[in-house]
Amino acid sequence: MSDVFDHPWLGGLFADPEMAAFWSPDAQLAGMRAFEAAFSRALGRAGLTDKGEDAARAIEGMGFDMADLRAGTGQDGVVVPRLVRQMKAAAGDAAGAVHKGATSQDVIDSATAMAMRDTLALVDARLADLTVALEGLTARFGARPLMGRTRMQAATPITVADRIAPWLLPLADHRARIAEARPRVARLQLGGASGDRADLGDAAVGVAADMAAALGLENPPRAWHAMRDGVAEFAGILSLVTGTLGKMGQDVALMAQQGIEEIELSGGGTSSAMAHKQNPVLAELLVTLARFNAGQLALIHQAMIHEQERSGAAWALEWMVLPPMAQATGRALAAAIQLAGQVRRIGTPE
Repeated sequence: MSDVFDHPWLGGLFADPEMAAFWSPDAQLAGMRAFEAAFSRALGRAGLTDKGEDAARAIEGMGFDMADLRAGTGQDGVVVPRLVRQMKAAAGDAAGAVHKGATSQDVIDSATAMAMRDTLALVDARLADLTVALEGLTARFGARPLMGRTRMQAATPITVADRIAPWLLPLADHRARIAEARPRVARLQLGGASGDRADLGDAAVGVAADMAAALGLENPPRAWHAMRDGVAEFAGILSLVTGTLGKMGQDVALMAQQGIEEIELSGGGTSSAMAHKQNPVLAELLVTLARFNAGQLALIHQAMIHEQERSGAAWALEWMVLPPMAQATGRALAAAIQLAGQVRRIGTPE
């Protein structure tokens, strides 16, 4: 079975094309191209080469042999050696201004940082939209009565606003976390062979500042090759967001049960065997995606354990886990916004 996000029919439930675009092969390649072009230009401006602009223009205008990149990755474990070889061929006489003083992890991590930056921006925007939607439900139905339930048993009377509050209030906290974490997540990676920028000498500070500005990334004081806390923080935010949405979905599914019927939804899913059913598909999806991200987060925490100055094993684990976590989060937010729009009534049936 192929990935559910790209599956020909499961994708109808799980896919989020807008989020997927940030993590696509084309986006990754664009990020790596942008890194190398910015690096060549920065080398030129720092006086380390007189061919920096020529190299950058060649990199920006070239095409790529994808079969060669695939074969090279199978051999080298990373795509960058073959990528750089193709770039140097395209640069011709300016080949000496390509990648000199950088390393593969600089290229891939900087491209990943750009994807994480754009992901956080989309998550933040959708959190804002969901906030508006849930505030609208509170305004419409918030004063209506509900039976409060603890441990899934009837407790004391509450209002609809009380039920919605745990869905709504954490959204502002998530947005605050994103704003605070962004500088620790969207960071330039530039360290060279062993992470100390030694090949760039006294020009290292200026080159890094130049590149960070060009790429729209933060400029940390040194490389973070073996310090993956920013990546883990990013993944943690994704899991926190989907966890909140999973709670919303679980509540809606329980409220929609026949015999309880504390919520009425439009557009539910149909059953192949029971025509009377209207399944709370989007609510269930929120629970599924929350559980998925919670499980994936454990793998990202495993990937924090890098040996010495750089790891291949731990690093590659991030490539496997981050894209689906981002897609799960994007889809969960889109589904939650859609679900809020499907609410016709919340409150104890009259």
